[in-house]
Amino acid sequence: MRRRHFFGIAGGVVVARPLRGQAQQAGRTYRLAHLSRGTTASRAPLVAAFTGGLRDLGYVDGQNLVVEERYAEARFERLPAFARELVAWKPDVLFVSTTPAALAAKTATSTVPIVFVSVADPLGVGLVASLSRPGGNITGITNIGAELAGKRLEILKEMIPSASRIAVLINPDDQNAALQMKSARYAADRLAIRLEPILQVRNDASLRAAFEAAVRARSVAALRMIDPLTQTLRQQIVGYAAEYRLPVMYSFREDVEAGGLASYGPGLPEQYRQAARFVHKILGGARPADIPVEQPTNLQFAINIRTAKALGLTVPPSLLARADEVIE
Repeated sequence: MRRRHFFGIAGGVVVARPLRGQAQQAGRTYRLAHLSRGTTASRAPLVAAFTGGLRDLGYVDGQNLVVEERYAEARFERLPAFARELVAWKPDVLFVSTTPAALAAKTATSTVPIVFVSVADPLGVGLVASLSRPGGNITGITNIGAELAGKRLEILKEMIPSASRIAVLINPDDQNAALQMKSARYAADRLAIRLEPILQVRNDASLRAAFEAAVRARSVAALRMIDPLTQTLRQQIVGYAAEYRLPVMYSFREDVEAGGLASYGPGLPEQYRQAARFVHKILGGARPADIPVEQPTNLQFAINIRTAKALGLTVPPSLLARADEVIE
């Protein structure tokens, strides 16, 4: 989907604030490009967090900021062309979300500054030379999603102590799939868990078959790996988990708010607000090569008690005590 779009501000009138930072040029209008692998609807709350962060730093859409956006609407193949289009627009900064979009942007330009977010392992997929000194024209925030897969499996085992066979819902096309499986398998070996079946989730059409396969294999639970489809398919996955009565461990609290059982991972809105600071630094004259990649400011553990009860699960008090959020 291609479109010209100014970031909307909920609530109507926006009051311009004085620009902060001596490096900013008075009266200048900055050009910000945004490339996303997701859909407009699924990314709207996160874009709002990013926009809010920019606004707090003095960047007001339609006044000193112009935005050009491309949403691939969950189609990987659109990303390279969209990245080239945005680079041709000659933005001051290109903001990208998810690993596929970041890789497409890096291929499209070696000169336009790029800020990424929602990338599980920027070093492992070759986006940066190192986390402390990224090098090149790209930096941003990692959600450390790959290395957290094992921790999510540990929590799921603690929630269901008798679990010995746990299914995995994963998109094999995602660049971080192998890294997440490595983390999960390491934890599975320690916990005496068999990760099977490994179920491929490439789109919504594959979901029902995946859940049916998990039930046929007598998996007592499932681990949902991170990929750019996570948000797009959130409601469908939560719905199938309820229908097939399969406990699923997720990555983000938004999954639990939607009715998922439990999650452990970074706060996505916070990461998008972090990204606004990166954009601010670059517009102020900093080079992406010199801006260290940051990790999430906090990790959130959420449990949905209503969902647990519907699945016939009793959540151990020790887990409830550690949870950052309990939905009852």
